[in-house]
Formats: sequence, structure tokens, C-alpha cells
Amino acid sequence: MIIIMKPGASKEAIKNVEEMILSRGLQVHLSTGDQVTIVGVVGDKTKLSDSNIEIAEGVDKVVAVTESYKLSNRKFHPEDSTIPVGNTSIGPDTLTIMAGPCAIENKDQLMETAFAVKKAGATFLRGGAYKPRTSPYSFQGLEIEGLKYMQEAREATGLRVICEVTSEHAIEAAVKYVDMLQIGARNMQNFELLKEAGKSGLPVLLKRGLSATIDEWLNAAEYIMSEGNEQVVLCERGIRTFETATRNTLDLSAVPVLRQKTHLPVIVDPSHATGVRAYVEPLAKAAVACGADGLMIEVHPCPERALSDGPQSLTFDAFEQLTAKLKPYAELSGRKF
Repeated sequence: MIIIMKPGASKEAIKNVEEMILSRGLQVHLSTGDQVTIVGVVGDKTKLSDSNIEIAEGVDKVVAVTESYKLSNRKFHPEDSTIPVGNTSIGPDTLTIMAGPCAIENKDQLMETAFAVKKAGATFLRGGAYKPRTSPYSFQGLEIEGLKYMQEAREATGLRVICEVTSEHAIEAAVKYVDMLQIGARNMQNFELLKEAGKSGLPVLLKRGLSATIDEWLNAAEYIMSEGNEQVVLCERGIRTFETATRNTLDLSAVPVLRQKTHLPVIVDPSHATGVRAYVEPLAKAAVACGADGLMIEVHPCPERALSDGPQSLTFDAFEQLTAKLKPYAELSGRKF
């Protein structure tokens, strides 16, 4: 349920409505625009059935929200959100590029990559310290050692750093070293992990699950936001379909659909979506053209020797060429890059 206040409603009227909601054991989410304030009600709205809130001073109308996700819902928050991360931000008017290796292999590899991606225009360094792999025998990541390398790379380059977390223990370690947490596709519906990420105080990048619908994805974001952390960014990284030509099927239609459903920023990962280096560039261009707020791209100094996802990783030169080609697409979309 959302309560739309009349234009110019007084602070006292808005506060009175808030108190009516809170007194019934419900939560309030305020969205204040230039002309109108929207009061979102989170919880069992039947508790307000006898409150006559629709005739309270300053109330224009009460609108039912049928979707199960509330805090991430554009009806609760009509304006696009901007998520601040250190000295940069993710959201409208900016094209954010996150780049780096799938897995942190050693300090030299990460530092070399950090300087290269910054030179090409990236503002975030991505790198996996915890690697949930399909096979238990595959490289699982350097864990805390890798996190320390990320911190050093941030200090050396000024890039913001983001790392996937796979457990409560990983979150407790990562918050000491990184600027943003990532919840991977395999953990999109790991609800306990989502709640712990929400309690972390850090911005969270939430990747879409392998077979998740958009509404399931937004409900997963709701778990993070319900813990008081509204700094959530969504990442489309491909879904599993019958097609085998690519690793996954990149659902670019999700970007405009999400624009209608949520105020949260949306970025696209063409690397994991395709699993093929040659397809990263065209899909990155398409993602920017259809309205994505950013891209996450895998880059490695020597992809043929990468311990994880070498076939989809770009070389330094290829990444620099890609960012140069993306600039006119960003300009046409009205974004700074």
C-alpha cells in the first residue's frame, strides 16, 4: 500500500500519517519529491483497515500495491535511485564500468589488472576472492589473502573494489577490505545470506539467479533492503535456457522491464552471460543502448592462463578498445563515461 499525499501537504500532516502507520506495528518508507510525498506501508496492510487513513489531513489517495516486493518497487520510490560507493556512484546519468579478473590469483596479477582497467576508464575493480565453482576440484579462491590484495589495489589506484561473498563468514571478512559486496547467481535465493548482506552496511550488487524470474529477483533484493540497507544494485548476467551456443542467454529485455518495476540501478554482465570473448563487445554495446546503468566485464592479463573463466576474459588491449567504442553509446544514452 502507498499513501499519496496532496501537493504541498504539511510536515505535520505527513508525520501524523507516519504515526498512524507505526502505531499499527507497520513500517514506513518515505519518498519525498519536489511536489508530492509518497508514504509506503510495509507489512500487513489489513492492520490499517479500520484506520480511516484515506481521510486523514493531507492525504490525496491510497493505492494498493499488489506486488510482494515493496521497498524495491517503483511505486514506493518513483525516482531512480543513485547508489553512492566511495568517491563514485551508480545510477542515472553515469555509465559505471566494473572490470577485473574472475578470480584473484596473486598480487601481481591483480595489481597489473587494476592499473590497466583504470587507464581504460573503469571505476570499479572486480575480483573473486571466494569462488563458488561447479566442481569442488576447481580453484576456489584466495579468500582473505585475496581481499587484502584488493585493498592494496584500491589504495594504489583509487578504484572502488567489489568482491563476491558466499557465506556469513565471508561477509564478516570482506567488509574490512572492500567497498561493495556481490551476491552471485547461485546465491540469489540464499535468504540468510541476503539478510546478512543487508546488515553489513555496504552497498550490495545482486546478480540474477540462473533460472529466476524478474519478480523473484526483486523479492531477493527486498530481503537485503528489509534489513535497512537500500543500497542495492541489480546485475543481469544471463539465464539458463535451451540454447547451448552461449554459456547462458543474456536477457536484455530485463533492463527496460526493471526500469518499469523498480527504482534500483541495473547493470549487465556480458562476460558470464556468453562465456565467449567475441560476444562481449556487441552485447556490452546493446546493454548500454537499452538503458543499463553499467557493465561488469572480466579482464585478465593472460586469459589463456586464467584459473577461472579465461575464454570469456578480455585482454588489456581488447578492454581498452571496448571502452573507447562504448563512449558514443554512452553519449547517445545521456550518460557520462
